[in-house]
Amino acid sequence: MRLIKSRTSVVSIPYSVIIGSQVESPAGRQVTFTALLEQLELFFFFLQEFFMSKFAKSGGGGGGGGGGGKVSVLSLASESSASSRRPKSTLTPLEQQVIQLKEQHKDAMLAVECGYKFRFFGEDAETAAKELNITCHLDHNFMTCSVPTHRLFVHVRRLVSQGHKVGVVKQTETSAIKSSGSNRNTLFTRRLSALYTKSTLVGEDVNPVARLEDGDEAGCADVSDPPEGFLLCISESWDKLKKQLTVGLVAVQPSTGDLLLDCFPDGPSHSELESRVLKINPVEILVPSDLSDQTHKLLLSISNASSQADDRVRIEKRDSAQFEFSAAVVTVVRFFGHAQEEDSRSLSSVASLESPVVCCLGPLIQYLQEFNLERVLRNESSFQRLSCESEGVTLNATTLRNLEILTNQTDGRVKGSLLWVLDHTRTAFGRRLMRKWVSRPLTDLQRQEAVQEIMESDSLTLNSVRALLSHLPDLERGICSIYHKKSSTQEFYLVSSCLSRLGLELQSLLPAIRSQISSPLLRSLLLDTPDLLAPAHGFLKVLNEKSAKSGNKTELFSDLSGFPVLQERTTQIQKVLRKIQDHRKDVGLVLKAPGFDYTTVSGQEVPTSHPPLVLIPSFLFSLCSTKAVSRYRSPLLVDCYKKLQQLREQLLLDCQREWTNFLDQFGAHYHTMKRAIGHLATMDCLFSLTEVAKQGDYCRPEVCENKQQIMITNGRHPAIDLLMGEHNQYVPNHTKLQGDGRRTMIITGPNMGGKSSYIRQVALICIMAQIGSYVPASEARVGLLDAIYTRMGASDNIYKGRSTFMEELKEASEIIRQATERSLVILDELGRGTSTHDGIAIAYATLEYFIRDVKSLTLFVTHYPPLCELEQLHPEHVTNYHMAFLLNEPDVSSDTDEEVQPEFITFLYQLTEGAAGRSYGLNVARLAGIPEPILHTSAHKAHELESMVNARR
Repeated sequence: MRLIKSRTSVVSIPYSVIIGSQVESPAGRQVTFTALLEQLELFFFFLQEFFMSKFAKSGGGGGGGGGGGKVSVLSLASESSASSRRPKSTLTPLEQQVIQLKEQHKDAMLAVECGYKFRFFGEDAETAAKELNITCHLDHNFMTCSVPTHRLFVHVRRLVSQGHKVGVVKQTETSAIKSSGSNRNTLFTRRLSALYTKSTLVGEDVNPVARLEDGDEAGCADVSDPPEGFLLCISESWDKLKKQLTVGLVAVQPSTGDLLLDCFPDGPSHSELESRVLKINPVEILVPSDLSDQTHKLLLSISNASSQADDRVRIEKRDSAQFEFSAAVVTVVRFFGHAQEEDSRSLSSVASLESPVVCCLGPLIQYLQEFNLERVLRNESSFQRLSCESEGVTLNATTLRNLEILTNQTDGRVKGSLLWVLDHTRTAFGRRLMRKWVSRPLTDLQRQEAVQEIMESDSLTLNSVRALLSHLPDLERGICSIYHKKSSTQEFYLVSSCLSRLGLELQSLLPAIRSQISSPLLRSLLLDTPDLLAPAHGFLKVLNEKSAKSGNKTELFSDLSGFPVLQERTTQIQKVLRKIQDHRKDVGLVLKAPGFDYTTVSGQEVPTSHPPLVLIPSFLFSLCSTKAVSRYRSPLLVDCYKKLQQLREQLLLDCQREWTNFLDQFGAHYHTMKRAIGHLATMDCLFSLTEVAKQGDYCRPEVCENKQQIMITNGRHPAIDLLMGEHNQYVPNHTKLQGDGRRTMIITGPNMGGKSSYIRQVALICIMAQIGSYVPASEARVGLLDAIYTRMGASDNIYKGRSTFMEELKEASEIIRQATERSLVILDELGRGTSTHDGIAIAYATLEYFIRDVKSLTLFVTHYPPLCELEQLHPEHVTNYHMAFLLNEPDVSSDTDEEVQPEFITFLYQLTEGAAGRSYGLNVARLAGIPEPILHTSAHKAHELESMVNARR
């Protein structure tokens, strides 16, 4: 790389490798004379600019050196390079075409089809080269880089994973048809065929499913779809009279068709919004340009939570005018008013939605229309409420983090979380459903019955059903890609054949299912699925398997009787081929060599040693010759070959249209097959919960609908128990909480004694029970909970401008406002962020409020001994517990000058009734490696302070 400087800019000129005569460059790399001439041309261009500017400054007459015409839209040659200062008339036709395309799509990186590769230009090329680790070089006026056509899906996905919006620009003309038109001497026309972002990776260009059968699994592994691909749209409205912020959101997953909506009031901390964003786990968020600073900071904190760029959420800002209610209503009415599909959402049902939701739906429609993915919004059955107060357990953002439900708090990965414990699914659509179950637990007692029957049944039928779920492609994404009419022939055949096979296999198992399975849930899932999958058989029969797998659309349909346009075009091609063959026979007769054939369609070879060579007829003119053969062709053959090429290219266009229409027919059965795949996903999740139940010492919990209680015998933390394995058994503990009895546990004990692990295990066992899973205990009875609230740990929040103590009290405040008597409340060391007296006062008053007023089931961990006095004030509702330990207390001499030794603690991790008088923090200091002199001084000071307190008493 060599730098050439001018008075205003520096341009990088790479040494390009071009086939031809080569010389050694100063850097040791080969460059052609052509490349050197280009460099010299640029060098003299800079010299000319330099001297002309000097001449102008010295008063010598006007001239201008460099000629204006800077390309500002693309900055294709980079604004710092001199090539962008060249006159626009020097741009090639392709460069001018790319500039026009870029003006229409300024926010997207454009991959432009040029022959057998896709090229990036200008700043797009420099960015793509950096992200893809490929070479970028100067070509004519612009920096450029390219990727091969057959690897486009890999590179587009890599760019999208880094947060870029990528547009694929394809040629819309073919060579033969163009040569016969009036514009045969102009540039190929090109247009944007597809746009891709993190949430809109749907399409033939980026779908690696079809390539898995070609042995390219290693290449596809790096670009696999994320488990969730939600696009979330958020709107805010401020009620001046009520002084209340209302948030509306609509989340859609274009690749699967899932659609969630919600509308809720939110406070200054945006805890409600944060919890929903964490549950949805979007990869892209659509917001208005005038979004409030607090919300923007929250979204940035969520987006930047991962250290890896490809895991970060992409935030797209749109014109705030699109989010205004009047504009959104116009968009929604125009969109749903023309919906004529079966199961389409009616305009009246959309009109009943809350205005903040409509304000999200309008911009979302406009955004998805840019990607041709708006069709998924018309599905009536896909609209689901994200939160419903009458169902399930509310888990806010703080609870999801503190209990490590979806990810662990150490490195943010799934391992070590509750999801990791429960997820033994075999399919991608099953994994997505399991995540929904875990993040939004809905009480379904039928799941427990199904899991118990699967675990205890000796029937081979259920084993056969689970075997069918192995090695399946992502059918949910596959049928949605077909529904969007963006599927390749390979993907369509792969998905349709799998659906058809599953339908036939399940159909054959129906007699055994009816006679051997008694669970209502299992019977409904397995008996309904074959009929729902029946349409797949018909679609599969229409296709030619070999052509579908190879992507050959010209021979894709096995019977053309239903495709008259293709039938007519094929007949025309056959006529031209017969005409060419008849002409070959005529030429063979003239040459007295009937066995001669065309070497290529456009030419005929005659050996030079052939006796009648001198008798070559006049209507054959020489094409070219070698020492061995001479090649000839006739005007008739040239015309026929030209006509044949045009018909074949026209056939390709006709086949593409028929293929799109064929995919459109699938839309009538999309919702039916989506329900079938939903049944398969539910079966996969039930089998997964069965694997969990088979682990050691798990029991089926008794879920009590009308009784507020948590009674657990020998309960264990599910994740820690699994991580420790069989050799290091987790110490089990009991839990007894009753709404009409002792509903509050005050837990004390030494640091590192296992208090936090214990309270987490109680909450996780409750969540598992309400999901329908077996739990790690010998016995469990759990009442239905409406929510689980937690306040644990200590951390500040820089984005929200809060100190550690402020963050602690904000979380406590949210719990106080929202908790009910059917909630489980967990408070870990409330009040420790301030002075001792203030901390004790806040903790005491808060705990007493939950005991007396809220009446929730409460676990309260504290190091403040005065709080244990609440057991005496409320003996019927409060019990003191501590984590047991063995204390090896050193001898303390009466001589005050004698050195005092810190105590040594042996942890027993056993919950025991009664309060612990001390926390024994010096023992943890020893475990942390604090130097001995500091420990001795600390022990002496602690003994001195304790003596002072005892003297006062």
